[in-house]
Amino acid sequence: MSEMRANRVAEQMKKELGDIITRKIKDPRVGFVTITDVEVTGDLQQATVYLTILGEEKEKQSTLLGLTKAKGFIRSEIGKRIRLRKTPELLFEIDETIETGNRIESLIRNLNQSNE
Repeated sequence: MSEMRANRVAEQMKKELGDIITRKIKDPRVGFVTITDVEVTGDLQQATVYLTILGEEKEKQSTLLGLTKAKGFIRSEIGKRIRLRKTPELLFEIDETIETGNRIESLIRNLNQSNE
């Protein structure tokens, strides 16, 4: 039961986080961010937010720093929007799966071209 609830909370947080980051965060360091996934622990104490950030490595780190600084504000906004006894602690991580997929696709394409 609690795993289903954690999944529901994660999906709701994903939706709300996207809205909060795009509309409420005014930090100039925060660039174009897409929330790809949110994983919430079974006890709803921690939430890992996976995101992709458009730009170079320097811009990604700057955006991550801006989001980390705004963590308290983001958490309080989520607390207002989602009715939970305790709002989960947020951890931001850059999602590398899209870049990894693109790199694999490029390698396969190069192998196919070299075999032809």
